Amino acid sequence: MHFQQLTYFVAVAESRHFTRAAEAVHVSQPSLSQQIRALETELGAELFSRARGNIALTDAGEALLPLARRILADAETARQEVAELVQLRSGRVRLGATPSLCTGLLPDVLRAFNDRHPGVRLLLEEGGSHDLVRQLARGALDLALVVLPLPAASPALTTVELLHEDLVVVSSAAGPTPGRGGRVRIADLRGAPLVMFRHGYNLRELTLAACRAEGFEPSFTVEGGEMDAVLGFVRAGLGIAVVPSMAANRAGHDLRRTPLAGPGLRRTIALAHRSDVAPPRAARELQRMLLEHGGPTPA
Repeated sequence: MHFQQLTYFVAVAESRHFTRAAEAVHVSQPSLSQQIRALETELGAELFSRARGNIALTDAGEALLPLARRILADAETARQEVAELVQLRSGRVRLGATPSLCTGLLPDVLRAFNDRHPGVRLLLEEGGSHDLVRQLARGALDLALVVLPLPAASPALTTVELLHEDLVVVSSAAGPTPGRGGRVRIADLRGAPLVMFRHGYNLRELTLAACRAEGFEPSFTVEGGEMDAVLGFVRAGLGIAVVPSMAANRAGHDLRRTPLAGPGLRRTIALAHRSDVAPPRAARELQRMLLEHGGPTPA
């Protein structure tokens, strides 16, 4: 008895028609009929009644059908389990993340993942949330760390909140301390020289919205950079910047980190993947490790 014969038998049993069953399993009708006859010979019983062109299961066929379905289901499960094991040994994960998370959250998690699954290739795409959502929609990424809320025109994505992160103000340690009393109010940014991220960055939009809510437009000394560039410009004394606390914590001692006065600014980081496509096994393992590692970042 072969899996192929059981597949053909189930196809005929479900369609009650040899020609349609052959089309469903992509084989010629004579080949399918031959395999069914071989199965009947091996079992020593007819499986179908073919009286007057009507196809019906015999008692033997009725007895075999649930067993055949179970055998085929178990075989498919076995194939999937083996394939998933292979993926964890030699698969790949295409992960997208914002620059601040690439320097803040990901190094420790990716190191732990690589230690556990050294054969899995990690392909990292760095960009803003808008760009990463487009990459997910095109199928170019398996997972992405994005900032909520998603853009209005986002494709159908499944998101799981990972952490809430406070934003802080960074300034050159060689310059004056911004704000008063060890905190910076949004109103203190009026007229202050700001180093600003490029268009499409959630951090840019969040900072601009907060300033406008206080009734002013911020002043930029430099704008258009990525995270490393913004921190470098601040380090050089070109101005101050509003950045995620994780990025500020790893920025080095030559930058001063000052919290925002309450209620402050926070952002929500989520792990996203397409709803219509299950991530590969290796990606699901990385997802599990990220969710275990994720947690609120203190101010």
